[in-house]
Amino acid sequence: MSEHGCPGSRVIDMRKPEEPVEEAQGRIQSQLRQWPIQLHLVPPTAPYFKGADVLLTADCVAYAMGGFHAEHLKGRSIAIACPKLDDGQEVYAQKIRAWIDEAEINTLTLMIMQVPCCGGLLNMAVQAAQSATRKIPIKSVVVSLQGEILREEWVQC
Repeated sequence: MSEHGCPGSRVIDMRKPEEPVEEAQGRIQSQLRQWPIQLHLVPPTAPYFKGADVLLTADCVAYAMGGFHAEHLKGRSIAIACPKLDDGQEVYAQKIRAWIDEAEINTLTLMIMQVPCCGGLLNMAVQAAQSATRKIPIKSVVVSLQGEILREEWVQC
């Protein structure tokens, strides 16, 4: 397989056989408080978005981060999207704007992977926020392929 092409599609084997696998003790409680979660499917004015702290995350983030539920999802409403593979993304900006203006969300946190294509989700959210009537705090969190937070910052809109 070629090592060239999109960094988000490059095959990387991150297994480390010499390290023991951490196993969780007991059942880990899900922090998911709603359904659906895919951005195409969520109605932006669903009751769980009203006045909420919203987490908009790239699909891969939760799989890369072992403690995603407890550390990032807890207490938040969520939507997931893939800026590379999802069709019809023009609807996404409308939904984000509706969260801000109609659902009157408190904050929006975007969690994206470090690969270039994920930046499209952040750009879309910032553009939607700029076109909204209300102004809210937006945080960007960039996650490494190994699940570490590389960058966390408030975004100016």
